[in-house]
Amino acid sequence: MIDRGHLQLRLTVDLAILTVRDSRLHILVIERANQPYRGQDALPGGFLRPGEGLRDAAERELAEETSLDGKVLHLEQLATYGAPDRDPRGRVVSVAYLAIAPDLPVPAAGSDARSARWAPADDIRGALAFDHSQILDDAVERARASLELTTLATAFCGHEFTIGDLRHVYEVVWSVPLDPRNFSRKVANTEGFVQPTGTKRLPETGRPAALYRRGPAHTLNPPLLRNATAS
Repeated sequence: MIDRGHLQLRLTVDLAILTVRDSRLHILVIERANQPYRGQDALPGGFLRPGEGLRDAAERELAEETSLDGKVLHLEQLATYGAPDRDPRGRVVSVAYLAIAPDLPVPAAGSDARSARWAPADDIRGALAFDHSQILDDAVERARASLELTTLATAFCGHEFTIGDLRHVYEVVWSVPLDPRNFSRKVANTEGFVQPTGTKRLPETGRPAALYRRGPAHTLNPPLLRNATAS
């Protein structure tokens, strides 16, 4: 009889949650309360339960470990990670999700984590448990590429925002300065990207700035390319 060697594995979900805080791109990390890697920073996540869908598991883990509601975040499947040695507990495959939201509050750690905090993505790279540093790198690159081709940048903004707010998102995520006039012109020429609210933000000093909300478009035509938009 042929031994087909069917592999038994366990399935997890991990979450790369990005936001802009203090003019830097931040990632949500937890301090692990259990082995392996107890006391080390990691991305929120955990094992899939019987009868549970992947997105349901991602939303549950997010709530359990950080008290954040995944239903109000931009949440998309990022990639699957299944290297044989990625988890010392055995063969564990993880489906990673990318979540993006405006300036989120300080998270509250749940029962599966000692603490939860926002960390600058550039500072935490290479310091995460398991293969979570690779997941983080992939999530940041996905966000950067998506900003070129889609309206994802508005997910980093509040319900209403100025063109300056939107430009700031691009500058933070891309890590490049942008020419304000060139950026404003490109946004204005991209149909369905943003819609004016008819109101203005009144700053303490300077001129009032027009407020916008996300438009109906999901893809950018033409795209906002990094090299073409940077100053």
